[in-house]
Amino acid sequence: MMDLGRLRALHAVAVHGSVGGAAASLGFTPSAVSQQIAKLERETRTVLLERQGRGVVLTDAARELAATAQQVLALVEQAEVTLEEQRGQAVGRLLLAAFATGARGLMPGALADLRTRCPDLDVRLLESDPYPAAELVARGEVDLALVQDWPTVPLPVPEGLSRMELGEDPVDLLLPAGDPLADLAVVPVGRLCGLRWISVPPGNICHDWLVRTMREAGEEPDVVHQVGEFETQIALIAAGLGVGLVPRLGRGALPPGLVARPVAPEPTRRVFALWRTQASRRPAITEALAAMREQWTTLRL
Repeated sequence: MMDLGRLRALHAVAVHGSVGGAAASLGFTPSAVSQQIAKLERETRTVLLERQGRGVVLTDAARELAATAQQVLALVEQAEVTLEEQRGQAVGRLLLAAFATGARGLMPGALADLRTRCPDLDVRLLESDPYPAAELVARGEVDLALVQDWPTVPLPVPEGLSRMELGEDPVDLLLPAGDPLADLAVVPVGRLCGLRWISVPPGNICHDWLVRTMREAGEEPDVVHQVGEFETQIALIAAGLGVGLVPRLGRGALPPGLVARPVAPEPTRRVFALWRTQASRRPAITEALAAMREQWTTLRL
């Protein structure tokens, strides 16, 4: 009989396309995942991974086995839901994903609360942009995801997922205190034209929003620096290298010489949680959602 943990490892490699990506999603080391695959190869007497350059690819047999593993893992999830319902408490493992500022600004408090609520629950957190996070939940690689989108750039939500709205995260224009726009109490969106922007790279939902907003204002934004972390963006803005639109969630105190100004109309991100509808009855899901909701109410955005 094939080991469930080894099937889970193979499925994770198929989903993420690499041993490293699978390891990050499972909370293991790449070496541990490779060992699981190697043991599965010996059990099945089948080659499952082949070297290609510096990475690996799945063989045809591995892809078929990974598809079967996905069905098996779905059945296991249903069994876990039933057992948790019978016990009336959250147990087992819960895999969470969250976008970067959500992981920093919301999840520490929520996870600490969840640990107190459910001491027998093994909770793991993975940082992920909303686009891949939604797909990870749909494929069963992650149980629950904290995501965000914009009214003008809605996040595509796969079928079979439920959502819980948490609230809106306002976004401010960050710029050096000596910039002429810093004298305004509120910056009209039309005054954002002609600026040098510091933003996340293309393919990120925040970048997509900036491009669409500026195009609606009649200009293609001049993104001079592309960095993934808002903290790095803030450091570059503080150095006078450009301006940026940075959300408040997880932002922290601004360095000296840097100011935040609201924009009109006010840009806001919508923050919400996603999980598989079939797992809605699972106590671990309901407890995690309650912890996230209560933590959100403590924020002053």
